[in-house]
Amino acid sequence: MKKQGITSLGEVIVDFIATDSSNTAFQRLLGGATVNVAVGVSRHGIPSYYLCKLGRDETSTFVEGELKKEKIDLSFSSYHSDKRICSVYIHLNQHGERYFHAYVNETPDEWITSEELDKKPFMNSKIFYFGSGTLFHPIARKTTEQALQYAKEEKLLKAFDTNIRLKRWESENQCRETILSFVKQADIVKMTEDELHFLTENKGLEHLTKMEIPFLFITKGKDGAYAIHDNTMVHVPGIPVKAVDTTGAGDAFMAALLSCFHDRGIPKNEAELMDYTEFANKAGARSATKLGAL
Repeated sequence: MKKQGITSLGEVIVDFIATDSSNTAFQRLLGGATVNVAVGVSRHGIPSYYLCKLGRDETSTFVEGELKKEKIDLSFSSYHSDKRICSVYIHLNQHGERYFHAYVNETPDEWITSEELDKKPFMNSKIFYFGSGTLFHPIARKTTEQALQYAKEEKLLKAFDTNIRLKRWESENQCRETILSFVKQADIVKMTEDELHFLTENKGLEHLTKMEIPFLFITKGKDGAYAIHDNTMVHVPGIPVKAVDTTGAGDAFMAALLSCFHDRGIPKNEAELMDYTEFANKAGARSATKLGAL
């Protein structure tokens, strides 16, 4: 059987974005980096498997319905009646600018476990994608390690977005050491320029390239992106857009990038590496022109 599709592992988050300055009325939107990538992959016409834990309440029903609208395959996710979906509340200040207000997680220890993880989607897929958003928790970390083992056994490309959220970690050192341990296991790694500085403790790109990451992508927002493979580095300039909401722009970049690797394989030369990066950069820029992570 010919393999098709991308399997993503992570956590669903629901964003509640204020619709007026009183911060009492909210628009409910799907969120979470891995969800954004899974949806982006599906919108590129690629079979998209998503592995997570969902509950049985109204919010989980909303999430399931929205993901199914996006043609996400949830067949291999797990369900638990106690599970509550994490929520992020985004408020408006007096100038109309959005800012992070609160993160709510009523069931902090409910994650898909390594025992619940099904190998079938790995047998069907070409790429396994994961992020650092759940690696702070030991259960999720163990599940990710199991998923990577399945990916290695089935010879999938392994893609990792460092996507650092320091507030979820016990310390900067724990965050840095954990993420770097997973960077070493990936074939494709994406990070922002700020994350590069954090992970290398300001030692720069040369320090990170010693880890011999097969394909490394550094995004710089309005200043574009870099791609590094072997001893080759290419730079794609930023694309001027009227930014409405930059949330999820990096995830749109990643989804577009993975679609290239899925459909066309590993880039064979510098021109193809540039082409992949340009395509991803355009997707990231376009995503910033509309409200919401998706």
